[in-house]
Amino acid sequence: MKQYRAPLLLAFAMIGIAVLSIFEIVPAEVAQYAPFLLLVLFPGAWLRDRNSCNLLKRSRA
Repeated sequence: MKQYRAPLLLAFAMIGIAVLSIFEIVPAEVAQYAPFLLLVLFPGAWLRDRNSCNLLKRSRA
C-alpha cells in the first residue's frame, strides 16, 4: 500500500485545485498551471524509485 500513497495524494491535490477553481476560490490562471507545478514539486510521486517493483529483476519473494 505504501507505493500508492504518493500518487493518490498527488491526484487528489490536482482534483482539489480543479474543484477550487470551479468555485472561483483559486484563480483560473493558477489552476491551469497547478498540475505541472505539483509534478515539479513532488517528482517522487510520479517517477520510479529504487524500491519499486521490477518485473525484469529475478529475485526470490
